[in-house]
Amino acid sequence: MPSSWPIAISSTPDSKPDCYSDWGDVDAAGHNPEALVWNRDMSNSPKLVVPLMVTGAVALLCMTSSGAATPAPAVECIQLRSKAVELSATPAFGGRVLSFNLRGQPNVLKVGAAVEQQPAPEVSAASGDIAYFGHDVWVGPQSQWWLHQQLNHERQAAAAVWPPDPYLSLAHTHLARRSHDALEFEGVPSPLTGVQLRKQIQLSAGRADTVEIQASARNIRTEAIAWDLWFNTRVAATTRVFVPVAAAGDIRVQPPSEAGTTAPRFKRARGVFALRADAGQDGLIQRGKLLLQPSAGWMAGFAGGQVLLIRFAHQPLAAIHPEQGQVELYLDTPRRHPEQGLLEMEVHAPYRQLAPGAQMQAQEQWTLLRYTGPDEEQAQRQFLCSQAKALALANACDAPSAPR
Repeated sequence: MPSSWPIAISSTPDSKPDCYSDWGDVDAAGHNPEALVWNRDMSNSPKLVVPLMVTGAVALLCMTSSGAATPAPAVECIQLRSKAVELSATPAFGGRVLSFNLRGQPNVLKVGAAVEQQPAPEVSAASGDIAYFGHDVWVGPQSQWWLHQQLNHERQAAAAVWPPDPYLSLAHTHLARRSHDALEFEGVPSPLTGVQLRKQIQLSAGRADTVEIQASARNIRTEAIAWDLWFNTRVAATTRVFVPVAAAGDIRVQPPSEAGTTAPRFKRARGVFALRADAGQDGLIQRGKLLLQPSAGWMAGFAGGQVLLIRFAHQPLAAIHPEQGQVELYLDTPRRHPEQGLLEMEVHAPYRQLAPGAQMQAQEQWTLLRYTGPDEEQAQRQFLCSQAKALALANACDAPSAPR
């Protein structure tokens, strides 16, 4: 099957946004929102930092100085902080999460150099995709992205499966709400897919290491439409991802078709699926997608000393569009340099028909855990089992052997 994704390799090191602020630590409630500007230390030149406004948070403009002050590309980012985690998101690029980490630890998300290089993308029916990465929300199925619109006849006639809707993934959103523990972005109405997205990000009231990510889609058309909500979280290809999968038949592989590529290699043992990029010297690119029907509503990614746990409502197979999986993992990485590659941790909500004006919503919970064990599959599975009761990770532990 032809690959529907372009090459997504990025040599930009993963990092947290360089968000500058003179705010102190968390407030009495354990939270601290900061409205900031992204600037990725683009040179060694001195930076001139100019306050833009002071409200409930601080927004700063970072500029490089080389004789005359010339503004560097900058993207506003807003930070939520608890006693355990930090998250930054931007109203740009469709309203996107750019970083998530335990305090004092690296960003577990992969962010592209385009954040600094293309901070103000053009949005039209002719726009292509831009590799900002981070966490984004699409609608599915992918095969219908360009079928229900009249603005780009070439993509409609080709039943194009790339790029995703630029109005959902590139347009600047409205910051509808900002509080000490929550953000809400209101997207623009899309003339291509006929939906308007709204995204909420909130620090959990129950766990300092957890945030709640919610998205809703409203039908803006005068006729019914049908889509699902599709969460896409990008991490480094060196992240080892675990998903509970009961049987081999619950795994579908979409291999690559391009010369010089090879399909991702994965394991499934004792009810748990595991995937990470393979290192090798053969010069091939590992590329492809795995569509999974999970046996429970969670997946986990081990990234160095942190574990990104994504929890969601588990759905029966019949609720998911047949061309998709409730969990999908897309890998794109050079085997010689897996640290440069991309791994997407994706979740599809149920496929639904929406009457005019009707809405649907879906939610994920993200938890970050500290991990100090070895970078070995069995040790990481044991760690997940040790967290299974506290975090309701059904099927995380090995099932007992059947009596003989």
